Amino acid sequence: MAVALTACGSDSDSGGSGAKKITFWLSTSAQLQGYNDLAKEFEAKEGVAVEIVNVPYDGYQEKLRQSAQANSLPDVASVPSLDTIWINQLQDLSATANNETNKIRKDLVTEQDGKALAIPSDLTAAGLFINKSLFDKAKVTYPTDPAQTWTWDEFLAAATKVRTATSAKYDLVYDNSPARIRAFIYNHGGKGFQLGPDGRYATPDAATVQALTKFKSLNDDKVMPKAVWTSGADPNALFKSGQVVAYFSGVWQVADFAEGITSFEWASAPTPAQPVHATDINLGGKMVAFNNGDAAEPARKWVDFIFQRDNYAKLAAANGYLPVESGLTVTYPFKQQAAQDAFALYNKEIELADPISSSGQAAGTTLILDGKAIQKDPTKDEMAKFINGEQDVQKTVDNIVNGLNEQLG
Repeated sequence: MAVALTACGSDSDSGGSGAKKITFWLSTSAQLQGYNDLAKEFEAKEGVAVEIVNVPYDGYQEKLRQSAQANSLPDVASVPSLDTIWINQLQDLSATANNETNKIRKDLVTEQDGKALAIPSDLTAAGLFINKSLFDKAKVTYPTDPAQTWTWDEFLAAATKVRTATSAKYDLVYDNSPARIRAFIYNHGGKGFQLGPDGRYATPDAATVQALTKFKSLNDDKVMPKAVWTSGADPNALFKSGQVVAYFSGVWQVADFAEGITSFEWASAPTPAQPVHATDINLGGKMVAFNNGDAAEPARKWVDFIFQRDNYAKLAAANGYLPVESGLTVTYPFKQQAAQDAFALYNKEIELADPISSSGQAAGTTLILDGKAIQKDPTKDEMAKFINGEQDVQKTVDNIVNGLNEQLG
């Protein structure tokens, strides 16, 4: 089994190799080991080699589009989202998705006309990290159980108390992401920017407007640095510097923090709820298999092999995945207790989260199946203008809604 760093496989690799070899594309900075291990087992069992191709994330979707146009798509891929240009070349994965032994969450499988077009490789969820060393130094307590979480006001009061007691620079850094700000909106009782039954984005409710106004007020270079949302400062690096009390990001940070933070103790803390217990639940990737002639059957077998319960448990553990299979016991290899605790916390957060938490990714899938897509979410740019004082909240909301709908034709 080869781990390729090139961006595409040859036609002979993809379509003409039959049961000898298939190509599997994904994009990851740290999640190859689990697939490498399964590929070796798959080859030993089926006699089919799996060439794993790690494509740079920037440009991945475009690379897939170009490959579709050149009739050189991979045989299997874990993709960020589906694309209208190649969706009609996907195999039906219903046999795997509907296998009751696998216990794959049906609500997250992409289905159309009775066919399962994509199965999530894993789940992601937004959440809060704290600098535990600073909390301990300031003798400030924090909740550890998502079922007994704090409100945003309680969290912010605690973070300010820690900052002033320890001379930290900021209370909080917050990922500059439309998905992450959805969590803030949902926590505060807003519905956010929802796709309506007419296939258009609707003007959000008053609670959403209030939440965005509150978020802007936090970007005061004391509670939060304005530079993250206005000029691209790296929140991950700021938190790792040890000068920030807390960081709102997501589960994908756990593996990085377990290895990369050595100067202080960190911990996952429950997401504040005010008044709704919600997060942003998304998909780490969508597993698809393409109809590539003789390679189609072994490609489908590879996908089925991945999601067989014992195999998927090993994959989730090795790659640090929140599992898409219900009731799965995953023994993560992290030596650091903070990382083990973080995954336990995130799994509980997902169980408790309001259903609105997955509405963002669901809307994107709905649009793709309707032959539409949002290529660029205007939320980041419009919020930057709002935080900078260039426009008011109503103009910001209007621009986001109009910017989304303009892309829908």
